[in-house]
Amino acid sequence: MGSPEEERLLLEVGLIENASRGQYTGDGSVDINGKPVLKQNTGNWRACLFILGTEFCECLSFCGIAANLVTYLTSNLHEGNASAARSVTTWSGTRSLAPLIGAVFSRFMLGKILDNCSFLHSLLHCRCLDKAAVVSDLDVKQGDFNPWRLCTVTQVEELKILIRMFPICATGIVFSAVYTQMFTMFVEQGMVMDTTIGSFTIPPASLLTFDIISVIVWVPMYDRLLVPLVRKFTGKERGFSELQRIGIGLFVSILSMAAAAIVEIKRLEIAKSLDLVDHKVTVVPMSILWQIPQYFLVGAAEVFTFIGQLQLFYDQSPHAMRSLFSALQLLTIALGNYLSSFILTIVTTITTKDGNPGWIPNNLNQGHLDYYFWLLAGLGFLNLVVYVFCITGYRCKKAP
Repeated sequence: MGSPEEERLLLEVGLIENASRGQYTGDGSVDINGKPVLKQNTGNWRACLFILGTEFCECLSFCGIAANLVTYLTSNLHEGNASAARSVTTWSGTRSLAPLIGAVFSRFMLGKILDNCSFLHSLLHCRCLDKAAVVSDLDVKQGDFNPWRLCTVTQVEELKILIRMFPICATGIVFSAVYTQMFTMFVEQGMVMDTTIGSFTIPPASLLTFDIISVIVWVPMYDRLLVPLVRKFTGKERGFSELQRIGIGLFVSILSMAAAAIVEIKRLEIAKSLDLVDHKVTVVPMSILWQIPQYFLVGAAEVFTFIGQLQLFYDQSPHAMRSLFSALQLLTIALGNYLSSFILTIVTTITTKDGNPGWIPNNLNQGHLDYYFWLLAGLGFLNLVVYVFCITGYRCKKAP
């Protein structure tokens, strides 16, 4: 008979070997007592409920604040339209940076993943970086390996992937700047439209519900209708590739800005015909329901672009950096919000020279919010052209 410790180790080894029978997870996971985990007692919906519950609470708090913040700033704190929108986008951008900081911390501080070059296939691009993984004769003689000069093969390959994906990440910044208009300019546009249906008043921020409805409609429609149809022509299991899916979303986002501009043109025409341009009452008798198409298009663009980006970043990233690469989407959202703040500052500065009311004055009937939407549509088109150019020579990482 061996010692109790030896018997315990032999018992645990036997339990792990029984994993092949399907009783245990077999992936090395253990419970709080350090014993192998039974499949029937872990994972699946038990774990999903915690994840979905956390995500629900996060979305409820963020969307509740983001959707109503511009209304609060203009109505309660009496900020101007441009200033309030800039405050919201700056706050939203800062919020999106927090998960990225957490991802970096978990990757470099808490990660316990071995540097194994078998995780990655060597990329032919950026061969000049391979020199960083070569041990020189001088390093051998000195015996001092500087981590800033000498890296592992895995680190070099990870850097190559990051460099190759950077242009694609950058094109998501403009899309995020377009997307964030749903929380700012769309709401401000709705505040000067007729929000009543009979005796019921629709809060302008509540039209964000149609973005959610659009996502709910497009996700199953994409999986059940578009993918099987497109698969017949492309021969790909997912129908569209991730790059194609992102490109479609970028194009739809341009349509959403065009729809918002057309609604604003019509609203200004009604305001001028009724002599409401200089009137104290800025609400124009045009139903706020005319905004539904632009919200619906933003939701469709969200399904194509955001989900496509997430799939691309996850599939193309090395195993050891998946949390970090998945957070790149949040980085593009943050930079897109900051870009929106920058555009608002430039537009306001230029268009208010010589005492002009500008494109986005406090009284939108005196401005040209439609010009602002057309500007974003133009930037979106240029961004789409750059995106097509960037993905022309892009080759997805080979499957291991």
